Amino acid sequence: MTKQQSLERRESVTILFAGDSGDGMQLTGTQFTTTSALAGNDLSTFPDFPAEIRAPAGTLAGVSGFQLQISSKNIYTPGDEPDVLVAMNPAALIKSLPRLRTQGTIVVNTDKFKDRELVKAQAESNPLEDGSLDDYFVVPVPLSSLTKTAVKPFGLGAKQADRCKNFFALGITYWLYNRNMQYTRDWIVGKFKAPYADANLACLEAGWSYAETLELLERRYEVPAAQLAPGTYRNITGNEALALGFVAAAVKSEQRLFLGSYPITPASDALHALAKYKHFGVTTFQAEDEIAAVCAAVGASYAGAIGLTTTSGPGLALKGEALGLAVMTELPLIAVNVQRGGPSTGLPTKTEQSDLLQALYGRNGEAPAVVLSASTASECFTMAYEAVRLALHTMGPVVLLTDGYLANGAEPWRLPDVDSLPDLPNRKITENNNPDGDFLPYLRDEDSLARSWAVPGVKGLEHRIGGLEKEENTGNVSYDPANHERMCQIRQEKVDRVANVIPPLDVDGPDDADVLVLGWGSPYGAIRQAVHAARASGQRVAHAHLRYINPFPANTEEVLRRYPKVLVPELNLGQLAKVLRDRYLLDVISLPKIQGLPFKVSEIRAAINEALA
Repeated sequence: MTKQQSLERRESVTILFAGDSGDGMQLTGTQFTTTSALAGNDLSTFPDFPAEIRAPAGTLAGVSGFQLQISSKNIYTPGDEPDVLVAMNPAALIKSLPRLRTQGTIVVNTDKFKDRELVKAQAESNPLEDGSLDDYFVVPVPLSSLTKTAVKPFGLGAKQADRCKNFFALGITYWLYNRNMQYTRDWIVGKFKAPYADANLACLEAGWSYAETLELLERRYEVPAAQLAPGTYRNITGNEALALGFVAAAVKSEQRLFLGSYPITPASDALHALAKYKHFGVTTFQAEDEIAAVCAAVGASYAGAIGLTTTSGPGLALKGEALGLAVMTELPLIAVNVQRGGPSTGLPTKTEQSDLLQALYGRNGEAPAVVLSASTASECFTMAYEAVRLALHTMGPVVLLTDGYLANGAEPWRLPDVDSLPDLPNRKITENNNPDGDFLPYLRDEDSLARSWAVPGVKGLEHRIGGLEKEENTGNVSYDPANHERMCQIRQEKVDRVANVIPPLDVDGPDDADVLVLGWGSPYGAIRQAVHAARASGQRVAHAHLRYINPFPANTEEVLRRYPKVLVPELNLGQLAKVLRDRYLLDVISLPKIQGLPFKVSEIRAAINEALA
């Protein structure tokens, strides 16, 4: 006879799935995420996986994790401390346990806690027996054995059977949080062929049934739907949002979009996503290396398309010379840098914000470029669109910074009204702009200082192009010292004037607060929640977030000087803080973190308390 379990309502819950790289933790987390999105929850995710394609099984280095927070209210982070840990082996338990809150629930695969597995996980003793889990609610499940029993009718081999255990664990978790399994059922049927579809379905159902009859689980939880603004929503990652933003800009501007890219973690998914949109006039080119990719994008811009290249930090370094070429030729080019841990190969699957100075200064000569930053996964759409707008506005390169946390993390995204998207400038000309003589390719717009976009093949618009210095107006090669200085000043002024066409820096909080927390990029969610929690406790704290970094919004200095203390959290050793000190001679308080992990709300809250002390 089954006990009658009670259903307890929770405002939010954080879950961490952890196991080997081959255990399907990313798939499991994604399925739970999509199911929760369909249930109407607000959510935020943090996939965390090794750099190796298949790290040694059972080792600490091989642990792959997927953390998500679901909520009935608006949330901005995947949670500081998981409420539930699903651990597929000893390594997953040992590595993930420090993140779990005290009294949290651990669903653990007891079949993997053999001597050999404990040795691979560098465990001195068995955590299930040594008392180290006394502060947690442990749900022991012989997951591997139960999975083999569930799939026995389908004739799978031992390895194939073991690969189904993630769906058994997912069934347990779906039961625990009262999730509807229909989406996952349909997904399995569409993804796998027999007998694997039947086996995975059987494991999903068996996991639910096992949890339903397990006497240790006397309570289930329910997270109601969030009260989101009316509209149509979809679950989206940062890389998916980037792709859609660039497609929207291409369609809105009635221009072709060309992506020249070389696969690199964690930017590759943007290439994969854009490859699906050929029917919108998108051309994707996977080049042989980073330099070929960006040079192809420059060539596409010269030919009259929106040139785009996507990469991560090491790739941006290789693209530096071609970005300088786009500065010199004054062609619209967008370079997306999905930042990761560095230097060199560094931490390729871990998040970081350490390429800011590279984006600002990482080119030879005086080579100014507009630099933008996205703050959330869904905002990658907005800033991708904005990058195209400003590249066309300035006729020059724009660097857009995201990072691995935004690229792989997911959240609900409200589909925008396409008709309400801003209009995009069109610099293309078809007639000579100089009625008194030869075409002047570097004759400029008085307000923006942008030159015209002269597409090759148009009669009367023939002109010189290349990386050698241009003579003002004519574009002829010039070695004149005064002309070189003049052209450098014009190219810098062109970027500086972008401050006239971007929104002012907005402040969330009182103008007379004791501390302003100034951020950029992915720490946005943690900062926002920390600041709101601080204000709820009576502290006078404000928050501003930079999306435009070169140039800064026109009111940036005025905003910063309004507050006695400015705290700057960033996932590097203080690069924005360095720029602000240089630009405004302000002694800002730097809060660096460079561990390959995003900020926790508690870390920023502690820094706020220290600043107020």
